[in-house]
Amino acid sequence: MKANIQDITFPVREVTAQLGNDFVKKTGYKFIMREDTGDILSCMTDNYKLIDNSTIIEKSDYIISKQGGTLKEVQSFSRGARSIVKYEFDKHKIKISNGDICTPEIVWANSYDGTVGLNIIAGAFRLVCTNGLVIGVVAEKYKNKHIIQNMELQDIEGVIEETIKKTKMIMKNEFPIIHGTKVKDSHIIDILKMFPLQSSDYITNLLLAENPNNLWDLLNVATNVATHGMNRKAEATHKLEAKIYSKICKMAKIKIAHA
Repeated sequence: MKANIQDITFPVREVTAQLGNDFVKKTGYKFIMREDTGDILSCMTDNYKLIDNSTIIEKSDYIISKQGGTLKEVQSFSRGARSIVKYEFDKHKIKISNGDICTPEIVWANSYDGTVGLNIIAGAFRLVCTNGLVIGVVAEKYKNKHIIQNMELQDIEGVIEETIKKTKMIMKNEFPIIHGTKVKDSHIIDILKMFPLQSSDYITNLLLAENPNNLWDLLNVATNVATHGMNRKAEATHKLEAKIYSKICKMAKIKIAHA
């Protein structure tokens, strides 16, 4: 998908919620409003801290570009209430096995309706077909709630920098274990249970075609389904995709304190 950063960088502001025309009584709530369209994106408590997408992009672009990353994809949901942005580190590819090359990526999600905080996810992804689609591995994740007391929101650059550092370590330490662990029937059953019924034919046919030998192969099958066999514009797809790697690590008996 061609990135269109303008879809998510519209101006937003807080509007105090009031009781009728009474400006004295405080309700404890405020509206988050798009200034370009006048749309109300959410009604939040006064404890909600607004972090706009433009600020995140400004900070993340700076630190990610220093590390060799480039903008890859932008997704927008519910009139801009929720956004997902992906960056790719094409110059830092990682070889897992012969012919299996992964590309590190950083993904951040943000919302104006409280459904997610500022979530930053890192992983490694590889091209699986000529149409440009990829499969991926979530290797590091930060979840930051939009609350005034959350001081980590003041250091977005530091969070991203730490994410990149930890991701490199995870790829070095965890990926070889996953690749070296044989697949059991119980592993396949557990993966099948993760996917909705409408994807069952796709994943079953792919399992038969690929015949995964180790957990890395099974990981590739599962993420392939999330990329090829599900709706990429649906938030449920992204949520499921983010759970696959931790599931595989559990099968490989890897303790993932970073998840």
